[in-house]
Amino acid sequence: MTTGACDTEQGAVVLIAGRSWDGLADRPSGHTEVAVRDGRIAEVGPSVDRADAEVVELGGRMLLPGLIDCHIHTTVDPGRLLRAFVSDGSAAIALRALPVLRDLLDRGFTTVRDLATFAAEPVTLSLRDAIARGHVVGPRMVVAPYLISARGAHGDASTLLASHFDREIGALADGADEITRRVRENIRAGADWIKFGATGGFATPADDPTQTTYTQEEMNALVATARGLGIPCTPHAYGDEGVSRAVTAGVRSVEHGNLASASTLARMEERGVFLVPTQFMVLDALDHLDDDSYWEGKDPAERVKFTRYADQLRHSAHNVAASNVRIAFGTDAGMFPHADNWREFPAMVTSGIAPVRALRAATSVAADLLGRPDLGRLRPGATADLVALPADPFEDITAIGGIDFVMRDGAVHRTPAPVVAR
Repeated sequence: MTTGACDTEQGAVVLIAGRSWDGLADRPSGHTEVAVRDGRIAEVGPSVDRADAEVVELGGRMLLPGLIDCHIHTTVDPGRLLRAFVSDGSAAIALRALPVLRDLLDRGFTTVRDLATFAAEPVTLSLRDAIARGHVVGPRMVVAPYLISARGAHGDASTLLASHFDREIGALADGADEITRRVRENIRAGADWIKFGATGGFATPADDPTQTTYTQEEMNALVATARGLGIPCTPHAYGDEGVSRAVTAGVRSVEHGNLASASTLARMEERGVFLVPTQFMVLDALDHLDDDSYWEGKDPAERVKFTRYADQLRHSAHNVAASNVRIAFGTDAGMFPHADNWREFPAMVTSGIAPVRALRAATSVAADLLGRPDLGRLRPGATADLVALPADPFEDITAIGGIDFVMRDGAVHRTPAPVVAR
């Protein structure tokens, strides 16, 4: 049952659960009580002070920190993808995102990092601010408003229009000077992060995931400009050379990296660069290469590219699992239905990542990536983003799809539906 908003009065609340996990430990703990005051976790233990507090009994549920999706596109309709860029107004795109945002919070994602809208205006910045003010229900948003791209590369949607329109579509920039200006424009608009295209992709017909679309000098200029203004950078990067150049330039994280070599992953580990591997989208495509119905409505080039790189993609997924690179949870939802973003958890485990590592990726490690040590942890002083679920995701990772209690910033957003006696 959803309460409808996260803006209820924040009196003291005590949550009582049969089990808990703090976002860090190797295993869950037993009976746990959590006192929440003024939007923060005040006390955690087998027994806490309940004076003047509303008590919420969660029974045998497991309590854990709110989940964080570090790579999502909340304004992208997977049935339309880039075509909304040329056919829909910014207001329509933003309005379509409202139920998506509510649903993400319903399912336990209390923070998301939105990595590019495909609207003409930076509507995700407005959605971020509306949520922060309590005008819109949804997860806390951290935003890179656009994908900065070289012309003819992954973020260039100009080919969606006939060439005689003589119009460019996308946050396009070539050369250090133009790139620097584009970065500064994004930051002036209020960007929390800068995202750029380091390689081609799978879903776009005019490029290839192994193509490296910015030179080392261009990437260096981009990252240095953002760093000088206190803003971190992350690239869309599949191919090994693009990932490597981005790491050299000094990015904080790499998105996808699904064709990165073991040696490049080792460099990322040495330099403290996070990886957001978005494995569900890739592995789901590989599992359906021979299913014609799966590819209906998609560009035929996408299937061709996934088939071409299938073996490398599977091999790289195992390299990620065998590495010690810091993995942060991210899904690329919007490229597929947002309601399926939780499926990234079983995809990670299928590729060899331990359940506890996958769960940390969506809690404490994701919080570290975002520079928010107050998130992703169940401990005194942390922001009171908490979720609960009936089953044990350490035993069956798919249980994470069953979250039925959600608190964000100390306000209860969702409570379990009452059991009706028969």
